[in-house]
Amino acid sequence: MDLPRIIHVDSGRSWRGGQRQVFLLATGLRDLGYRTLIVAPTGSPLIRKADQAGLPTYRLTLRGEWDIRSARELRAVASEWNAGIVHAHDARSHSIARIGLIGKRKTRLIVTRRVVFPPKQVRLKYRHGVDAFIAISQAVKTVMVKAGVPADRIEVVYSGVPAPQVKRPRNWRRERGWPASTVICGIVGAMTQEKGLDMVAGIARRLPGELFRRTRLVLLGGKGKGGTTVSGVEGFDAGFVEEIHDAVSGLDVLWHPARSEGLGTSVIDAMALGVPPIAFAVGGLPEVIEDGKSGLLVPAGDLTAFVRAAAALISDDGLRAMLAEGARQRAREFDSLRMIERTAEVYNRAIVG
Repeated sequence: MDLPRIIHVDSGRSWRGGQRQVFLLATGLRDLGYRTLIVAPTGSPLIRKADQAGLPTYRLTLRGEWDIRSARELRAVASEWNAGIVHAHDARSHSIARIGLIGKRKTRLIVTRRVVFPPKQVRLKYRHGVDAFIAISQAVKTVMVKAGVPADRIEVVYSGVPAPQVKRPRNWRRERGWPASTVICGIVGAMTQEKGLDMVAGIARRLPGELFRRTRLVLLGGKGKGGTTVSGVEGFDAGFVEEIHDAVSGLDVLWHPARSEGLGTSVIDAMALGVPPIAFAVGGLPEVIEDGKSGLLVPAGDLTAFVRAAAALISDDGLRAMLAEGARQRAREFDSLRMIERTAEVYNRAIVG
């Protein structure tokens, strides 16, 4: 069977976990012999990175869920590209692709869902016209099924990360002039309410006295303010960091107080680097972190439990080392190559079906 030609559609205008997964998938499929085209907004980081990697790209506005003009243009692109698969990677591109492919049954539509919020307009968007759904975790699939999406049309394909490439590990103690006895706790990713950034101050404030003084915080993905304090805990807001693996490798512990998480690739990245995470048991995180083996999970929203877990890791070098090794081993289960191969299997079943 000839490999289908694939169009990936993503409407994101920033670089977050979803866009990174699209890029990893498209480059990985290319290496497996697939012809892939990335459709994304002009000026988006995804377009820029795809161009740099030599992947074919097409710039499309993708402004609203029911952007008829973009839908018509995507339909024309799919015909010209002779696409066997159009893979929509977010809710907006799902709607646009759904409209654009009406009547084009030779082109299969695959939709990925990455969030644990219940999908909207299920009857209109999720009952017909989609050949297969991909959920990035069992938690995402469960929410979709509860909302009325047929379970037999949803495949769970875990997001994946490549083996980390550390060129120049960051030594945050040396860079910031912090004492050797300090423990570096990091917060990584989009600094939004959804990711629990507002909870960090409450966690820091509740640390016991001696541990409070030993703790330093590094924010990777914030506003880039430089030196800062969080409820009296000294820290550093590094902003967006291009060499993220170098930066994360210099952490001792990852704090991930997210209120909602489809899976958590930033957590998997940290685990692959031997940085044990502390996280609320929400969304897909319990599918990644084995509590007490590869990190620590605490009940959703329980700041007291989070502080207790943070105190345990800050004070106990042996526990950190044990969880760090468990984290490395666990992260291997979420390799990007596995994600690419599993997605290709979904494509092939859709084509045959």
